[in-house]
Amino acid sequence: MRQSTAIRLGKAAVFAILTACCATGSAHAADFSECLASLKPAALAKGVTPETFEGATNGLQPNDVLPFQTNQPEFSTPPWDYMAGLVDDQRIADGKQAYADQAAALQRIGARYGVDPAILVAVWGVESDFGRTFGARPVVQSLATLACYGRKPEFYRGEFVSALLILQRGDVAPERFNGSWAGAFGHTQFMPSTFLRHGVDFEGTGHANIVDSVPDALATTAAYLRASGWQAGAPWGYEVKLPAGYNGPSGRKNRHPAGFWAAKGVTRADSAPLTGPETGLLLLGGPTGPAFLVTRNFDALYTYNAAEVYALAIGVLADRIAGGGPLVGQWPTDDPGLSRIERREVQEKLIAAGFAIGNADGVMGTKTREAIADYQARVGLPRDGRASVKLLQALRAGR
Repeated sequence: MRQSTAIRLGKAAVFAILTACCATGSAHAADFSECLASLKPAALAKGVTPETFEGATNGLQPNDVLPFQTNQPEFSTPPWDYMAGLVDDQRIADGKQAYADQAAALQRIGARYGVDPAILVAVWGVESDFGRTFGARPVVQSLATLACYGRKPEFYRGEFVSALLILQRGDVAPERFNGSWAGAFGHTQFMPSTFLRHGVDFEGTGHANIVDSVPDALATTAAYLRASGWQAGAPWGYEVKLPAGYNGPSGRKNRHPAGFWAAKGVTRADSAPLTGPETGLLLLGGPTGPAFLVTRNFDALYTYNAAEVYALAIGVLADRIAGGGPLVGQWPTDDPGLSRIERREVQEKLIAAGFAIGNADGVMGTKTREAIADYQARVGLPRDGRASVKLLQALRAGR
């Protein structure tokens, strides 16, 4: 459900992509307005009024979302880089403050849905940085573009219709209905169809508003996780230590009771006894990296964004927000990933070195990665465009 890192293309490039899409014999007419007209019958059949449809699509033009379909950091980033960027000191501190600010609502939401409040705050932090980054693209425009020219048109047609229904119900004001390239919106970044199924009017305003109401967004996330199989009172998982030379089973769905893992020599990283429900062994960094026994609640987190490293980031961040310590295990790399503050420092130093990458916002976009690669080649580092500790050390040394 979360937004992925943007790749910015010029208008000419986007136009070329759209033209190529339309010229390949798509089921839709080449003209965007004709494509929109073809979507109208299905929208009306789902309850969208003609007035809503025309009001949302009159004069609508495609936007620049198509290139983002191939840029999902959850599947292209080493887990140690991904975790370093999502579970950093800044987000942990912000998460603790957000928890305190929303304590009363979180207590009630946790009691109603049985979901750990720290998990809800972690989702909020990862999805929108606690409301700072909703995404700036109009949801209806993005979904219309993807419905007409995207790689999964049937999926996005349904999301487009759902977005129109949200506008029609008045759950979000049109001028506030902005989100990620894929159409996810609000504090906890829901796709429109998922929001329609699980949206919660927690504050009793008559609308489930996950854009302007933090309690509504947190309650909606709790309702979704409960429907996805979250088991009240159970953890998402916990870090463990493996015996030397471990070669036993692994995989989050290869679950066994605590006694099974204890017999294999697996112990908790915090030295507590192995207890609780059946768990699977998660080894995203291989047998020498951090190891975790994860429950079915981890699977519920996985449904939010189908990547194991995403679910792990949520779980670990929740533990840190609740007062837990850092991971005991070390990722199998001699060049760890960077926090968001460190990534901004990389960008600041690249700008000072004469690289035109735009603002130092901590987002490792195309221009930043290209500049990193050029700098790496200049100083004799592997030219992979990756922001890492060794890169930052070289920049700090003025090499």
